[in-house]
Formats: sequence, C-alpha cells, structure tokens
Amino acid sequence: MASREKKQPEKRDDSNKSEMMHRLKTRPFIFFGTIFILVIVVIAFVFVPAMVPQGGGIEDLTFGYYNRVPIRMVPGNFFHQAHQSLMRHHQHQLAVNPNNVFLAHDIWRTAFMETVIHLGIQDEMRRSGFVVPNNVVDREMARQFQMPDGRFDAASYRAMDTATRMNFWRQVQESIAIGQYTSDLGGLRISSNEISFIGSMASPRRSFSIAIFPLSLYPDSEVISHAEANPALFRITRLSRITVASERDAQQIREMVQNGVATFEEAARTNSQDAFAERGGDMGMRMAYEFIPEIWDLQDRESVINLAQGELSGVISVPAGWAFFRAEEAAQQADTGDPLQLERIRGHIMANLRGVVEDWVIAEAEDFSAQVRERGLGEASFEEVAFEGNIMRRNFGPIPVNFGDSDLFSMVRTAGVPEIQHAGRDLFFWRAAFSTPLLALSDPIVLDDNVMVFLPLEESYADEFEIAPIESLYPFRVMEYVSVMSRAYFLTNERLDDRFNATFWRLWRAN
Repeated sequence: MASREKKQPEKRDDSNKSEMMHRLKTRPFIFFGTIFILVIVVIAFVFVPAMVPQGGGIEDLTFGYYNRVPIRMVPGNFFHQAHQSLMRHHQHQLAVNPNNVFLAHDIWRTAFMETVIHLGIQDEMRRSGFVVPNNVVDREMARQFQMPDGRFDAASYRAMDTATRMNFWRQVQESIAIGQYTSDLGGLRISSNEISFIGSMASPRRSFSIAIFPLSLYPDSEVISHAEANPALFRITRLSRITVASERDAQQIREMVQNGVATFEEAARTNSQDAFAERGGDMGMRMAYEFIPEIWDLQDRESVINLAQGELSGVISVPAGWAFFRAEEAAQQADTGDPLQLERIRGHIMANLRGVVEDWVIAEAEDFSAQVRERGLGEASFEEVAFEGNIMRRNFGPIPVNFGDSDLFSMVRTAGVPEIQHAGRDLFFWRAAFSTPLLALSDPIVLDDNVMVFLPLEESYADEFEIAPIESLYPFRVMEYVSVMSRAYFLTNERLDDRFNATFWRLWRAN
C-alpha cells in the first residue's frame, strides 16, 4: 500500500511533464509567452526590488500614456518588475560599468516597450468585452501558493497583507487575460493547403553558370575622351575657404584679411565654422565639378574657380552659410596622365553618368554572348569563351524562385557568389534566371556594379525529404511574423503617447 501511494505522485508528475512538453512542441511561442507573463507576475513577490530611482520621487516617473492610461514606474507594477528582471539579467555588465548610459537606456526602453504591449493587450481585451471569471483567478492564485507536495500553502498566503494580496490577485487576473489573448493569436490555424503550397515553392530549382562583367572594365580611354570633351568640369584648382553663419560677419572677416589685420590662416582657425578650419581653411586640390553642390550659382562658381593665385573671392552664399575663398594656385586643365586625377574623373562619371558606363559594359557582354552562340550553345562553349576572354565565371545552384531570399528555401546570398549577394529582391535577376530556356543565354542584366549573363544548366524538383522540413518550419515562421506584427501594432499604435526619452533623460540627470 505504501509503495502504491509513492507511485501515484510520480504518475501525476509524468503526466504534467508530458502535457508541458506537448504544449512546448505544438505551440512554442504561446508556451514561452505565457511562462514569461507568469514569471513577471510572480517575480516581484520573490525578489526585493534592486533599485529605487533617486531624485524627483517615483510618483513623477510617467513615461507616456496608452489610450490615456499612464505608463508609470511604481514599485511592484509590471513596468517595475520588467525593469528589475532586465537589471538582474545585465548585472555583470552593470557591475563593470554602472554609469553605462547606453545600457541603462536599453534596459529602461525594453521594459517600457514590454509595458506598452502589456497595457495594449489589456486594452484590447477590455474593448472586446472579455472578463476573467473570479473563480478562474482564484484557482490560479491557489496554484501560485502550491507546495511541492501539491497542498495549498495557507501560511504564506495569510502572511501577505490585504493590499499586497489584492494587488497580486489583480496581476494574476491580468496575466490570464493576456495569456488568453496570446493563446488566441497563436492559435490561428494555417490551412494544410497553404502549407502544401509553400512546400511546392521549393520547385522547380535551377543551377546556373554566369559570366560577370564588372563596371570597372570601362576603359581609361573612354574616361580620357569624356574629360577632353568636357574640360571645364575637370579643371584643377587649390583653394582655401572661411565659412561663417552670416553675410555681415563674412564681409568683416574678409576685410580684416584683405587689410592685413589677420592672416587668412589665423582668421580661418579663429572664425571659420567648416571642416577646413583646423587646416587654416585649406581645401586641398579640387576639380571644378566638386564645387557644384557647394556653389549653386554658375557665375559665382566660375569666379571662384578662376581666381588668380593669392586672390580673394567675394562673399558667396553656400549651404553652410556665407563663405569667401582664396586661391592657393591658379586653375589648370586636368592631367589625364595622372592616375589620381584620372580616378577622380572616373568617379564623376560613375556618379553622374553611370548609364553610359553600363551601356558600354552591356555591349561587351553582348559580344561575349554572340561568340558563345557562334560556337554552339552549351556549357563547354560558355566556359571556353569566358576563359579566352579572361572573363569571370561562376557556378551556383540549385535554387528555386525565392524572391526576398526567405530562409525556408535555398538562398541567393548563401550561394557562394559575392556578386549576387543582393539579388534576392531583384526582379530582373529572377526573370533572367527562370524565364531563359535551359542551355540558352539570358539577356545581360545589371546587378550592383556588374553586368551578368546567365546560362541555366539544369532544372530539378525537390523530393519529399526536402519539402517536409519546409512544411514543418512554415507554421513557426508564420507565428514569428504574427508575433512581430502584433508587437509592432501596439508600439506604433496611435493610442500610444510615447514620452519615454524626456522622462528617461530627466531621471538619468537627476541620478
């Protein structure tokens, strides 16, 4: 009889563990969310609060409002409990540097956001008319005071004063309502047809060979031709500048320099309000086109660029205020034999005439395709022409159509080809890859700083062993998305009046 009595509790424990594991496996996000809520509710009655803000008192710690309900830090409330839990989690970092304002801000902000979500869910439940029955709250209260042998711990319950007991009762009531919301949200069922459809997206899959033509192939000869056709844009000059906020101040400083009261360098270090002040105003070597964003008026810009050596410009309006310039050297035509100057001209072309560069490189890619077709379409001729022309070639795949690069399927960014790292959301990439017939050449496409030609090599279909993990993982991805979007709903809701930063910085300065 004695041994039978010992086995009964073990059987009940196994049943509880089995149920817990079932909940964890079937609804992991709901399971952990409910556990977190209950832990937050109980934790204030287990631990002594680790910090009470000093200066100004707790009563003025209002960080905002949700649907006109104040979001306050009060000992024992959800905000305070979440904050203390995070403080304990980061206690080692805080011990090393207790004045780490970035960590403190992160802790307070996270606790604030959890509180916003907590209040938002309560508000949604109230608006829906949901009420937790008192007997359900009482039953959960009893579980919170259950001893290891399953009996109710009456002594601990009676030891609580009435106010604490009622506060605890109310928090348990809130946690049950929030748990119901979380359960309902997580219980949204996903159609088996939808899951099957997602699984079917793993096929068809294609493997590819690609020829890559970097935009850097654009030759120096073309850069030089552009510079010779537009000599005014690439004149070289060396100027110094003084920039101040008002036109009157600029005129006065210019007169001081003009009359020899102060040197240009002294005036720049003392008065200038731009990045060149510490260098005495020296801007270094510049090309004429680089002054276009600084000096909008063409006449003013030309007058500055054409200054004689040592000459001062008039006072000119610039985005940062008012400025005047001094020429350290007279302007000269660009020297296209200088690699540094040639690279600056190339930079201008890439920034402002990128289409010209792309057209030139596309023409090179089309010439490559024509040579491949002359030899007969196929991987061998593709490889031969690429090798003879010293053209970069890569192979990758198999991958399905995976627009957005979802980790449910094989991803472009993990294909091992750096040049297509960002192709996951490029419609032209997917169109070229999957509309081109097998063993045929795609039209050249521009992707980042390259032009590419695709050769689809083969097409295959995922089998059931590859599809099964996708179908198993998809519901979890849906739940993650639902969780993220539901949190975003409360944190961006028009009912939220967020005053966190003002209160936090006031509190930080006071302490």
